[in-house]
Amino acid sequence: MAVQHMVWMKFNDSITADRIDWHMNNLAGLAVKIDVIQHLSVGPSFTDRARGYTHGLLVTLADRNALTTYLDHPEHIAVAKPLKEDADVMAVDIEE
Repeated sequence: MAVQHMVWMKFNDSITADRIDWHMNNLAGLAVKIDVIQHLSVGPSFTDRARGYTHGLLVTLADRNALTTYLDHPEHIAVAKPLKEDADVMAVDIEE
């Protein structure tokens, strides 16, 4: 059963636009670094419906095992750590 890994991000007020772009590029780069990713979309929200969360990530994976592989992958950890320092991050994982 496919898994959708969704992440919402609300960057701290002190974080610059350049730093946010750096995070977005790092997240986008995971698509070619982690082979269990089937599809990855990342970017800013174009509406104001997310209660202050301004950016999102959607990763499609084959199943729960692939999610575990993705979350434990050193490339994911290297990107997630500084992101969590610069933003409030909320994740939701669902099966299709």
